[in-house]
Amino acid sequence: MPPASFTTATRRRPPLTRDRIMRTALRMADRDGLGAVTMRRLGPALRVEPMSLYKHVANKEDVLDGLADLVTAEFEVPAADLDWRTAIRRSAISVHATLLRHPWAGPLIESRVNLGPARLRYADAFIGTLAGAGFPLPVVGWAFVAIDSHTYGFVLQELGPFRPEDARVSARSIADALPADAYPSLARLTLAVADQPEAFALRFEFGLDLLLDGLERLRPTG
Repeated sequence: MPPASFTTATRRRPPLTRDRIMRTALRMADRDGLGAVTMRRLGPALRVEPMSLYKHVANKEDVLDGLADLVTAEFEVPAADLDWRTAIRRSAISVHATLLRHPWAGPLIESRVNLGPARLRYADAFIGTLAGAGFPLPVVGWAFVAIDSHTYGFVLQELGPFRPEDARVSARSIADALPADAYPSLARLTLAVADQPEAFALRFEFGLDLLLDGLERLRPTG
């Protein structure tokens, strides 16, 4: 008979489920990066033998598919009771914020071939919102790609080595090294950033609104 302490700990341990595996993997990725998520590490984190995981997930690729969908479930799905522009804008801002909360997630989501229910639900609502507003289906497809590209690409830029708080020093050093007679426009802009870095802070909504303005011009009237 196993010791009482062992049976008590076993009873108190939550049952192993696919959702528990995914949420543990999510915390691991947020803390240590996506590379830290392995079957070997997930087992001890869940206090089970790694082989026990295979009763709930097929392999690591299955875990990565599940992680991508778990993050996508945090996206605000375009709401049917809002006008198309408000719904798409709010949704894109939500996607941007989610990807900043999980810096490793953007490339993972974009790399997945097997789309989970959250991604499918998001895509279906996005397409339905624009199609319901009267946009032709080719334009709907282009818009989906354009807004996705802006959102994911912008996050990659924000997560790069450049930091807004370093803008003044970085811009000043670049300006000092630039031959102004050879690159007058670039030198002028760089000096302006050095003098007023806050005025040149990255603005996700700026590019998003440009895209939405352009879409509005493509919407058939009447």
